[in-house]
Amino acid sequence: MNGEEPAEETARLEAATAAEETRRQRAAYTVPQRSAAPRRGNPITRLANQWFDRVMGALGDGGLSEQEAQYASHNTTKDFIWNTVGVGAWGMVFPILTMIATQLVGVENAGMLSMAFVVGSLLWIVANFGVRTYQISDVNEVHSFADYQVNRWITCVAMVLVGCLYCAIRGYDTEMFYLSMGIFLYRMVDGLADVYEGRLQQVDKLYLAGISQALRSVLVLVVFAVLLVITQNMVVAAFAMAIAAAATFVVVTYPLTLLETPKSRRVSWASVGQLFKNTAPLFVALFLYALIDNMPKFVMEGALSYDNQLYFNALYFPAQGILITSQLVYKPLLVRMAGVWQDTSKRRQFDLIMIGILGVIVAITAVNVLVMAWIGIPIMGFLYGIDFEQFRGLLFIMLAAGGVTAAIDFMYQVVTVMRRQKDVTTLYLVTFGFSLFVPILLVMFTGLPGAVIGYLIVMTLLFVLLVWEYFRIRKDMAHEAQLRAAREGFE
Repeated sequence: MNGEEPAEETARLEAATAAEETRRQRAAYTVPQRSAAPRRGNPITRLANQWFDRVMGALGDGGLSEQEAQYASHNTTKDFIWNTVGVGAWGMVFPILTMIATQLVGVENAGMLSMAFVVGSLLWIVANFGVRTYQISDVNEVHSFADYQVNRWITCVAMVLVGCLYCAIRGYDTEMFYLSMGIFLYRMVDGLADVYEGRLQQVDKLYLAGISQALRSVLVLVVFAVLLVITQNMVVAAFAMAIAAAATFVVVTYPLTLLETPKSRRVSWASVGQLFKNTAPLFVALFLYALIDNMPKFVMEGALSYDNQLYFNALYFPAQGILITSQLVYKPLLVRMAGVWQDTSKRRQFDLIMIGILGVIVAITAVNVLVMAWIGIPIMGFLYGIDFEQFRGLLFIMLAAGGVTAAIDFMYQVVTVMRRQKDVTTLYLVTFGFSLFVPILLVMFTGLPGAVIGYLIVMTLLFVLLVWEYFRIRKDMAHEAQLRAAREGFE
């Protein structure tokens, strides 16, 4: 028996040793369990996860429109900050695209991209159909948001069809056709998103619209740059940009709007028809203005090489900066201006607001002239890799035109708030007729300088006509008020 005990003890030790070895081997191939406390991660990841959880939860709980809003309205500081970021990012897409293209694929190809973007921006007016300002000033929601959505989907489809027709009429070769279509699709998504961002502004959550716009603009720039570096193919980069814009719309803009705004009434086709009727004068005016604004570029496409498109647009971008900066000042005020206008006792206050903003536009233009004269031209040369000193005089002419276009845009918004948009259509037609021959003559005789000078002449004419029309409208309304008061006194 004593001889067996050591043997049994040895067996037990060997079994324990084998069990421990087995445990260690299993532990070596076992994934350790995560701790109960979740990892914090970086802020962007946390925000993305929270957004994903909110959207997915809403889809499984009655739909996006049925959820309670989580972001506050009436936040003026956030509105100004994020609208500035969004509009600034959106306005920088075109110039940065041309800078990237110039550095990577050359001036001629960058000029082709510029021309495609010019046409795409014109077609964006078709998609927008002059609705944004009308929508945000529809303070009583005469038309439901569903009506505005149906209106925008129709105009977006029309935009793409018109774009295809334009390319066929112009007889573009394969590369220019597909480059243009990629840009058109991007601008179509941009136009579609605009009505949803307009809804956010309508309920006084402009800062959310700015965030949506900024995300879309930054992403398309990054995607375009990366794809152009990798492929050296502008067509591929343009279509990738359109896909990126569509992704931000599906993931951010659409669900954000439905989650953060009241549920819309059902669509009324009669209301949609009335909406088209009411905004048609706005569309005609905006489209004619865009044609007037871009007429020098269309004239150059037929008479000069594509590198002139790049030079013109490079000079145009600082002038466009004046327009964008001015919009940052007055666009957040449009809803409040609409409220002031509807109170007939505050019409004088409305006039003072208008004069004040025009004064701000003059100041913004003066500051831009000083900055560009000091450091602007060397910076442009660095960004494009082109010597712009030869265009210094043309740049100052273009900046003056930029100030005039900013004033024109503001006057158009004022007339829309006053609901007298039909009154200015004739003015745009007159100016459009004038723009048909002035730029053509100047470009034919002097080339690029003629395009810039002609642009300033035509824009100045339109601004003078708009100011004259504003005073005429105010005079007519004052006369109508006097007649109304006289009738009431007589009764």
